[in-house]
Amino acid sequence: MSEERVSQHPSRRAHRRKAARPSAARRAVSAITAGAVCAIAVFGVFAGVGTIFASTATADDTASSAVTVTAAQQDKALDSAPMPDLAVTVSQTKNLLAQGIRLSWTGGKKSVAPSSSGGQNFLQVFMCWGDDPTDPTRPDRTTCMYGGANSPGATRDAFRNYSLDEIPAEDQQYSALTSVAFLPPYTGIPFVARDGARVDGIKTDPKTGAKTVDESVNLNVNPFFTSYSTNEISWVGSGDDGSGAVSFEVQTAAQAPALGCGNPVVSKDGKTTTGASCWLVVLPRGTADNGSSSINQSGLFIESWRHALAVRLDFTPLGTRCPEGTAERLLAGSELTSNAIASWQPVVCNSAGAAVYSVLTVPESDALTAAATTEDAPLALTSYARETSGTDPLTYAPIALTGVTISLSIDRHPDPFKDVPQKYVDAARTPFTSVNLTPRLLAKLLSYSYRSSLPNGANIDYLNKTNPDNITKDPDFLAVNDPEWGFQNLTGPAIADVIVPQGRTDSARAVWAYIASDPEAAAFLAGKPDPWGMVVNPWYSTDADTNPTKTAFSVDRDDFPKADPVEFTPSNAGVINLVTWRPFAADLSSVAYLTLRGDGQGPGFWDANSIPPKYGKLPRMLPGNQALLGLTSAAAARRYQVVTASLRNPAGKFVAPDDTSIAAAAPAMAGSKTNPSVDSFDFTSDAARAATAAYPLAMPVYAAARPSMKDANIRRAYAQFIRYAVGPGQKRGPDAGQLPDGYVPLPADWTTQAQKAADAIESGPVAPSPQPSSYIPSQSAPVKPAAAAAAVSAPAAAAPAAPAAESPTAASGAASAALSGGKTPDDPDIGAITAAVPASALAGLAGALAVPLITRLRRRVT
Repeated sequence: MSEERVSQHPSRRAHRRKAARPSAARRAVSAITAGAVCAIAVFGVFAGVGTIFASTATADDTASSAVTVTAAQQDKALDSAPMPDLAVTVSQTKNLLAQGIRLSWTGGKKSVAPSSSGGQNFLQVFMCWGDDPTDPTRPDRTTCMYGGANSPGATRDAFRNYSLDEIPAEDQQYSALTSVAFLPPYTGIPFVARDGARVDGIKTDPKTGAKTVDESVNLNVNPFFTSYSTNEISWVGSGDDGSGAVSFEVQTAAQAPALGCGNPVVSKDGKTTTGASCWLVVLPRGTADNGSSSINQSGLFIESWRHALAVRLDFTPLGTRCPEGTAERLLAGSELTSNAIASWQPVVCNSAGAAVYSVLTVPESDALTAAATTEDAPLALTSYARETSGTDPLTYAPIALTGVTISLSIDRHPDPFKDVPQKYVDAARTPFTSVNLTPRLLAKLLSYSYRSSLPNGANIDYLNKTNPDNITKDPDFLAVNDPEWGFQNLTGPAIADVIVPQGRTDSARAVWAYIASDPEAAAFLAGKPDPWGMVVNPWYSTDADTNPTKTAFSVDRDDFPKADPVEFTPSNAGVINLVTWRPFAADLSSVAYLTLRGDGQGPGFWDANSIPPKYGKLPRMLPGNQALLGLTSAAAARRYQVVTASLRNPAGKFVAPDDTSIAAAAPAMAGSKTNPSVDSFDFTSDAARAATAAYPLAMPVYAAARPSMKDANIRRAYAQFIRYAVGPGQKRGPDAGQLPDGYVPLPADWTTQAQKAADAIESGPVAPSPQPSSYIPSQSAPVKPAAAAAAVSAPAAAAPAAPAAESPTAASGAASAALSGGKTPDDPDIGAITAAVPASALAGLAGALAVPLITRLRRRVT
């Protein structure tokens, strides 16, 4: 056996030697690892929930925080550098959250994709937390989250291609001979967490100083990170010209506690709080290193590590900066405003008389019902007016203009059995950065009409043989996209459907309305084959005669049901149904996060030893091998720096969701039939057909409340929030209090409407007409329709002071804890205590939410 072959899989060999008699240490590490994986998985599912934070950054800080580093600047061994001309630009290095950043570079070399070894001329990207004790301008390699991919050329350890005394001095302390005589020396770079905990593959005798290999330790699957949790990029390639780009997931202490990035650090005088910094490392790998003839050893070994480029990353401190004891007010409904509210919160809550505004993401229709019928209900956030046959008692204030998007992460894989142009071959494993989708293509994805969207092994004879495996093999898709797509061989269920959030949302309602408005898409759902013979999955047919339920599937809905009851039971495993095969995401933000990570969802191996037995989770797809589509928000897509699709609008143009196109959609929006003051994009209007630059899934978000609420303090707090949102909150920028990416400033007439609505809400109920002495007033005085309309249309005026007698009735104004507020994906869980009192205001709403979000699979969906 050659030394080089041995060096490729050291951990597997160690594992085989110990498989017969696993040590107590190995069992302990395995148990801890399982717990860590579970914890990370749970966090990922609920990534859309977290504590709102406060940024102390300035606009100039973030605007100027892009950094370019070069090998010429940082590599002290430039003569032996694999890429001496490398220059890497990092899009943002300050005020970081759990988010995506963009890396771009020039001066690389044309890459060769990995096969049995790590490939050639590529980059590796990862994070470290500590400074090198001998050089504080560089990171300490023992503090790097590296090795979780556990693939050739991307491990923390390997058997060396040297004798023990030939190993470089810098690696000697991490090296030892194994107990197997014919094996070469082993080197394993330990991992040291920020709290000092350590995982080491080498044991040193305290008396003799002799070093031995600890075969019970796997450095690449440890209690601190695994392939499920790591954010490292083990391979990303360059094009023919040596340039390239990739999005990278920045993790805070919430996602990577061992790194501790963003943990609050209080200055010695106690006056300032900053977030703990970390390092971003870009490691160039050439054609061979570490004494090998290929890339099959660790990038942390000194021969490779000395060529690493590093950039310090500064983080916004985790936790809130709202004053302790500030009254807390609930906002309930749309997730679309969550990023904007997280930005506004720190400024609003520090204003005189303001509150901490905690966001509870619930179905918008439920939030509207609570706001219309429950005293002191949360301020509702919605994109549509309440559907009612009577008078709507709510006043609506537009506070945000954003959109719903289709995110994608699809890497090129040229078909080896086709005559592929060389330029496409050379681009292998690099990501596509654009895709066009029509309403019919979106209908195909959401109706699970591609064969790979249904469980492998299941009987799916009800789909035509002509139905493609996934969207990239669909002639309908190829007809509207770049010819390069036709030379790819892309597989996987995550490009046969779209990862969607669970539950009922206005976002889902808008998507189905977009599909229903298109004649081609509507005909396809009704059972008419497309021009290439593809037909709809009959369980989603809007034709009752075609649908197996004999009831037409309704597109007038606000959810994404798993309507097909398909099931398959593999041998010696559990049942796989559509929910198991293609799980829901927690929310829109989670979908963007999954897209960034290349996490296509879906079942892994069956774990019969689990209690109860269950399917595990598939590891994420690493860059170069990603293939997935998801439905997310424009704000989440910007935050996580993921590619988004261009959608065909009613004018027949493919338009990407950028600031210009979302703003261009506003003039084509029209009021609803039930409430003309609430606009939405009217896909069938003449204005929409004329709006060639408009993005069709642009969506406004309104804050809605009843001016008839008795509690003046609550009304005032809601009005103050609205005024800030449509005033200072509309200034674009990265600072706390500003409008983040993914939103566009409101049109002037929307701002005027919002200010008038805020005045009406703060002014409160109209005084009732005099009644006979026997009259007993009701618990809440509804606003007369004419009076409400007059209040909204009246000129803005200073709100009168609330009567002193009403002040003690602020039932939902309980003092918040020091870290109160709605949670965001950036921050660790702090428990439910802060939500206990304000949650009591949602007693009525909770009843509506008790209905299960996911219907039983065999239940009829209409």
